Amino acid sequence: MEASFAGALGVRLGGTLSYGGRVEHRPVLNGAAGRAVRAGSGDIARAVRLSRRVGGLALGVCAGVRLLASGAASLKNRGVTKGRTS
Repeated sequence: MEASFAGALGVRLGGTLSYGGRVEHRPVLNGAAGRAVRAGSGDIARAVRLSRRVGGLALGVCAGVRLLASGAASLKNRGVTKGRTS
């Protein structure tokens, strides 16, 4: 998920990081094509918008699948199969 977000936003993530004085070496995501995340450049706001859009799309897909499944189950329970009624 992180790699796809890095690619979509055109930024580079990972590499050598320091958290609370502890250094971590992580794989670089989107290294060749991405640029470093810059404070104040709007990268965080863009990431939040992308995250909300992906979440909304996932919710829509799940709701659509659920509606299709419940509609098919309803038809099956009423005995409707392939355009015929029992």
